Amino acid sequence: MNRILVNKSKTITCACAILIAASTAQAQSSDAEEMTAIIQAIEYGWEQADGAPFREHFLDFDGARYVESGGQNVGLSDLIDHHVEPEGDALDGLELNFSNIETHVEGQFAWAIADVEVIAVIKSGGRKIHNRGYETFLFRRVGNEWKVVHTHSSSRPVKAKEPEHKH
Repeated sequence: MNRILVNKSKTITCACAILIAASTAQAQSSDAEEMTAIIQAIEYGWEQADGAPFREHFLDFDGARYVESGGQNVGLSDLIDHHVEPEGDALDGLELNFSNIETHVEGQFAWAIADVEVIAVIKSGGRKIHNRGYETFLFRRVGNEWKVVHTHSSSRPVKAKEPEHKH
């Protein structure tokens, strides 16, 4: 009889462990989907020079800083008013692509790393921009939502391919 109880106890313990693992994996998948959707909304906001996705998905707090290729904006309003929205007046055909998004969750904190590609034409002068690099997003869970608390982007101009040497 004791042997049967021990086996049932082990079975229940294993079943509980499997359920916990499955629910954790599902939660992480859900978190990854939420963070990816936020990053896509941010991509749209940059391309449309629209601050609304930033106001919705960024946590506005004292000390917030957003870094891009050596420059920084201090606070959400600074980012939107002096960077996101003015780019609509300065750039034609802005295409921003985030790809290969990797997400990592540690309790109430998370981060995502993405490849980034920027293509545009500067309206004054017509110079073309084509950069590639990486962007890091730091998130904090606030209630039931993930909020961006910091971003850091770094990219370099894409070098034109040299023509093949022919004789």
